[in-house]
Amino acid sequence: MATASFAPSATHPGIVLFALAMGGFAIGTTEFASMSLLPFMAEGLDITEATASRLISAYALGVVVGAPLIAVAAARIERRLLLIGLMVAFCLTHILSALAANYPMMLVARFLSGVPHGAYFGVAALMAASLAGSKNRGKAVARLMLGLTVATVVGVPVANVLGQTVGWRWAFALVGVLAAITALMILIFAPKTEIGTGSSALSELDALKNRQVLLTLLSGAIGFGGFFAFYTYLTSTLIDVTHVTEGSIPLYLALMGAGMTIGALLAGWAADRALNVSVFATLFINIALLLIYPMIADRAYAMAVLVLALGIANGYPILLQTRLMDVARDAQSLAASLHHAAFNAANALGPFAASLFIAKGYGFPSSGYVGAVLTFAGVILYAVTVFDHRRNWQNSH
Repeated sequence: MATASFAPSATHPGIVLFALAMGGFAIGTTEFASMSLLPFMAEGLDITEATASRLISAYALGVVVGAPLIAVAAARIERRLLLIGLMVAFCLTHILSALAANYPMMLVARFLSGVPHGAYFGVAALMAASLAGSKNRGKAVARLMLGLTVATVVGVPVANVLGQTVGWRWAFALVGVLAAITALMILIFAPKTEIGTGSSALSELDALKNRQVLLTLLSGAIGFGGFFAFYTYLTSTLIDVTHVTEGSIPLYLALMGAGMTIGALLAGWAADRALNVSVFATLFINIALLLIYPMIADRAYAMAVLVLALGIANGYPILLQTRLMDVARDAQSLAASLHHAAFNAANALGPFAASLFIAKGYGFPSSGYVGAVLTFAGVILYAVTVFDHRRNWQNSH
């Protein structure tokens, strides 16, 4: 596997990881806060919640479209410069989201906001892994993703409070500021990479012919849809079914974020030790929790425990990111970017599948059953992936 070498730098890797994680914090805030702000955006734009949910799908579609296009087109661009450019674009599109005057304009703004998402995480993950070395890649990716999980502890609740008080537009303005800070930190702290040593557009496109890459991505795109089926309608469930006050919703969101932070650290540790076992364990735990969810949706304290537990069990993205590094060969940038495209496909699939049952009158908690089915489909697909990999290994030996 070809890797980019870094120019000598006195910067400590931990500071670089913190700068990269700040971008994850900005992305995590907008991605998850949009779901918690759904009722407020619907009211502000004078549309239904079902229509407002399309704003989330538009962002996810932007990630799906932007990740592979940028990864291929920018294959020869120096990684530090590319990361800065992506964060500047992220900043500008969030300013546009904050200023959008109507629903169609907001829909376009959310699509454009998603375009830099996958490429940023993909390139940042490769930079983090290069700094950490092959034996600590899982931990490095986990620390990068801590920015996203910490966003669910701090950024999402703060955005939700902004949505309830001064207005949901300020939440998107906040993300724009965070993106600008990230671009500045990367400019100051991240090391330069040698141009032209890592990959080319043609070598990156080889990922699309790699069956292991495609199967791994498909497992994430469908399996993680289960989590998004649950999370998208969590705020609505808490208000309409659990009957908690709107003021307590940020506390539930912070619990989810705390769990996701713990889960990210656990997944990073597990990825470097028993990757496949960890994937299956994570998926089956998610299935069990999603099946329990509809049964306890009307109990405030039980919901608090469930939200925390689902957060802890949310290490699937880190595990799959690590696996993609193993199987992508010379198409590292495209595979890493497609990883986030796959999970945003899950972000579109899960809420859409759940909305079909909610629209038929089964209620918001029915998203738990939908999520369990999608997660189980992910188990089957990952089992096929592992079987295919072992069969090819045996044939080659």
